[in-house]
Amino acid sequence: MKYIFLALAVFAAVTASQAQPSPETYLKYPLGTRFTPHFKVMEYFREVAATAKNVKLETYGETYEGRPLMMAIISSPENMARLEEIRTHNMGLVSGNAQGAQPVIVWLSYNVHGNEAVSTEAAMKTLYTLLTGRQELLKNTVIIIDPCLNPDGRERYVNFYNAARGKNADATPYAREHNEPWPGGRSNHYYFDLNRDWAWQTQTESRQRVLQYNRWMPQVHVDFHEQGVDAPYYFAPAAEPLHDAITAWQRAFQVQIGKHNATYFDAKGWLYFTREQFDLFYPSYGDTYPTYNGSIGMTYEQGGGGRAGLAITTRQGDTLTLKDRIEHHFTTGIATVEVSSAHADKLVQEFAQYFADARSKPSGDYKTYVVKGAGNTEKLQTLAETLRRNDIVTGFATGSSAGTGFNYFTGKTEKFNIEKGDLVISAYQPRSNLVRVLFEPVARLTDSVTYDITAWALPYAYGLPAYAVAGKIDPAVSAQPEKAAIAPAEGNTYAFLAPWNSTKDLKFLAALLNRNIKVRYSEAPFTIGEKTYPEGTLIITKAGNASLDAVTAIAAKMEVTLVKVPTGFVDKGADFGSDKIRYIRKPKVAVVAGDGVSSLGMGEIWHFFEQQIEYPLTVIPASALGNAGWRDLDVLILPDGYYPALADKQAAERLKDWVNAGGRLIAVEDAVAQLAQGEWGFKLKKEQEEEDKDKKEGEKKDPYLPLKPYANRERESVSQFIPGAIYKVHMDRTHPLAFGYPDYYYTLKQSDKLVSYIESDGWNVGVLKKNDYLTGFVGAQTKLRLNDGMLFGVKEIGQGEVVLLVDNPLFRSFWENGKLLFGNAVFMVGQ
Repeated sequence: MKYIFLALAVFAAVTASQAQPSPETYLKYPLGTRFTPHFKVMEYFREVAATAKNVKLETYGETYEGRPLMMAIISSPENMARLEEIRTHNMGLVSGNAQGAQPVIVWLSYNVHGNEAVSTEAAMKTLYTLLTGRQELLKNTVIIIDPCLNPDGRERYVNFYNAARGKNADATPYAREHNEPWPGGRSNHYYFDLNRDWAWQTQTESRQRVLQYNRWMPQVHVDFHEQGVDAPYYFAPAAEPLHDAITAWQRAFQVQIGKHNATYFDAKGWLYFTREQFDLFYPSYGDTYPTYNGSIGMTYEQGGGGRAGLAITTRQGDTLTLKDRIEHHFTTGIATVEVSSAHADKLVQEFAQYFADARSKPSGDYKTYVVKGAGNTEKLQTLAETLRRNDIVTGFATGSSAGTGFNYFTGKTEKFNIEKGDLVISAYQPRSNLVRVLFEPVARLTDSVTYDITAWALPYAYGLPAYAVAGKIDPAVSAQPEKAAIAPAEGNTYAFLAPWNSTKDLKFLAALLNRNIKVRYSEAPFTIGEKTYPEGTLIITKAGNASLDAVTAIAAKMEVTLVKVPTGFVDKGADFGSDKIRYIRKPKVAVVAGDGVSSLGMGEIWHFFEQQIEYPLTVIPASALGNAGWRDLDVLILPDGYYPALADKQAAERLKDWVNAGGRLIAVEDAVAQLAQGEWGFKLKKEQEEEDKDKKEGEKKDPYLPLKPYANRERESVSQFIPGAIYKVHMDRTHPLAFGYPDYYYTLKQSDKLVSYIESDGWNVGVLKKNDYLTGFVGAQTKLRLNDGMLFGVKEIGQGEVVLLVDNPLFRSFWENGKLLFGNAVFMVGQ
């Protein structure tokens, strides 16, 4: 009989093993011997979920290229039976509607950078191990595994590598398989870095993922990455600067997790480091965004990345293999679950306290933020929608009241009026710390060596007047603002007038041009009746258009307010038949992509045209730039980058001839710098000019200044550093490049580059003067140079022009206020 029982036990064990196949069994190869295509990873997760009772698989969306976004939820059978109850209770801890213990929620995010492809392989091993070898960890934890946050980028990398490798992996660092072609696999379809997009959610992957994240709100979140081939493994605790909104508990538990990870690495003799390079400051990372939402948010970094492939020889002469990399990420993943499970009650308790404090005694100097539309309700609505996607409670004032607060635009504490329609954000809410970080006028840096930009306050990013108030104010608010009703003019329709001050207006113009509807704009203000319309106002006349029905239909769909006028005769300004009313030609637009071009910069432009304003854009390979059909093009955009064609005199002359004949060249960031080195009629400001000026102002040079300690080399380098700071730009609003703006614009400055003022045949539209710095870190030497120069301008060459955008107005697509500036460069300049 005992043999029967033994046989049954063996049969049960075999059946369980078959029910939950290992990655090796299902894929038919050992993990680490090849990169697994995304569809195979999804198939493996589906297979496991179909046979394991304690796994729930959710497809929460899809990428731009149509690949599924999927997450697996794993816990004990008892927890899975009441999974929705656990989730609801957890959200009650956030809102204050629940209390008491529950399992700790641990979220593991893999492969946000597509060519950091090891982590998806590790995710499969982690899933299998939790279900078959470490089930005891599931009693106190609900684990969410997102095996691939960036399927499009990962697939780009995997397809490259699997096609480039030979029969056997070649560990030689300069072998083809270790050198990805442009644009590489790091970014998503539109070449956005998804690890910088958590708060802004400009990309479809981010929006769908963060929606799920905010439905669960884990206590612990890990974002798995890779770094340089020669780097040891990195795990928490993080480096300074840590934002002071991060609590003592969050800091302490990062140390506890780090020490637990270290026990495994010490036992194996694996090298690692902590508290260096990877800080917790910029709010839109996969570690900071969870941290500012009450979690223990962490980045883990394995050496390797897109260069590593299946095996590569390091600088130390060792061979780093994909198997090694998988094992390291797998180890920290399991170790993090272990320490979280062991401290589940404490984690949940501190999580509840975090949100109790946020609701009742928010941190920071300011407790209320008021943002004004300033005649730009579309932009205010866009800001409100961004905040809502982050579960930040907002409201629009329904009446008027007085207040005193810090004026973002003047830098002074002033009295102001809260007016009907103003956006009001109170810090007394669960997302209080995230509100603080997104809105604080001046971020306090504890360390000047940072990993990313150091300023991002949303009033500057949206270009909207705002006040930060030290006290709690509770004006009457509504969820939506009242829409302004504009009474149409009496009589027949001679023309429709449309505003020009937001991205929505850009999209409206693009839709009209796509339908071949003739549109004009006024280059100066004009008055009809008692209303004055600013420069840039769109004018759609009956003359030249067969019907205006399509205009009203498009406006209704886009919620654009049209004003109907019965005449082209104005009371002040230029009549609609004047040459000061400019016709907008439908431009044929192209952008250059390929080797030498910043994939991020090009992707921002590509995404802007396709996803935001829906206007056709031709992408020209950089290698084919000399053979482009110039006569068919009206606008050519050079994103940030270096262009060999511009260094070739003949190619540069062909491009200049095209501009001279009426073409419009738009150059961004380093493309401006490269043009400045040629004979295009403008130059960058020279550093020597600044040094000479400093000498004239009486600065005495220290003869011992070059004697600097080697140990301070990182600190010394920051004197030239500007990772991202905000400056006020003075705008010539009479020029089409500045239409829709007030007298100022706020730019995110990431370099010390300025163009010397154009003295002839051009226009200095956006300039820095003295003392225009607002916030963010700027090295001392760089700050001295950033004054009295041009950032945005137009150089006229023959019948055409070169539009110079020294700073990137489309940065990460979250700098909302720059989009109209870029639209002006495309549609308004040169008409």
